[in-house]
Amino acid sequence: MEETLEEGAVNPRDHRFRILVCVDGSDESYKGLRYAAKIGRGVDADIVLVYVRLIDQGLRSGGLQVRVARENMLKWGLELPGIKYLKKGRDMLIELGNMGDDWSEKSVHTGVEGDPLGDNKIEYTNEQGKLIVLKLKVASNVATGILEQWELGHYDLIILGAGERRRGIGAKLMDSAVASRIVTNAPCSVLVARDLEIGNGHLICVDGSEKSLETARRDAALAQRCECPISILSVAEDVESEPESTKIVNEAKAAIEEMGLEVVETLTKVGNPVDEIIETGPDYSLIVLSESSKKGLKEMFTGSTTSKVVNHAYNSVLVVR
Repeated sequence: MEETLEEGAVNPRDHRFRILVCVDGSDESYKGLRYAAKIGRGVDADIVLVYVRLIDQGLRSGGLQVRVARENMLKWGLELPGIKYLKKGRDMLIELGNMGDDWSEKSVHTGVEGDPLGDNKIEYTNEQGKLIVLKLKVASNVATGILEQWELGHYDLIILGAGERRRGIGAKLMDSAVASRIVTNAPCSVLVARDLEIGNGHLICVDGSEKSLETARRDAALAQRCECPISILSVAEDVESEPESTKIVNEAKAAIEEMGLEVVETLTKVGNPVDEIIETGPDYSLIVLSESSKKGLKEMFTGSTTSKVVNHAYNSVLVVR
């Protein structure tokens, strides 16, 4: 099996916290990487950087030339699509202290039908077994490549960058189709990084459901990894429902405090849940939501709070699974 260590359903690394960071050269993707570096600093965490290259993108060679390219590209001798972005990501992780120059290095190539260069990666490992991987992956489209990479690695968190939304302009997400597809189909938590600033805390949104309560617990553990303050928000649709929302945030707070973690703030808003969450969000690093419980045709016509917030928020959104 050519794909080793970070890939495979049965894997000695399955007990580790595994982060897949999608880099594309944008500022947002590198802000996402900085966040990954923060939560992935521990020896129990692995970070995989992936750039998805479209099949045969930028390649016009064959035979000996392809073999030479394969041998040299991961030594950063060639500027094929994605190489410079992965190299920048690696250099950032060294600068941030997540990896060192003395780590062991292993290159791996996997053939891909229809593409002469195939998938290529470098695995960096330190003496404690911490793993950082740079992966140049081939796929028919970006979203497919990211989802296929999850199948190979079974990650706990996927991070991908999206363009910043500006108030009053109503600009659409950069690569909104890619972000939406990953959020909808990834089996793990997904962070859509948009103007991501580390240190402003997590805004966990709860609605009284068991799913949102579990989301609060799981994100609290994640926030602990990056030493991020935790706030909890519930939105009442009318004034009469406000006491119930207060009860909901207090229950979530108690559940997190039972884990030995601190909640710095609880908030109750009144109004449309999507609007209130979006307007409150920019004061925090992340808006944290449960995955949508609506499926199929109803989702197409009405949308869900989660999908609407993901598509229209001004700042980063984490969908927890």
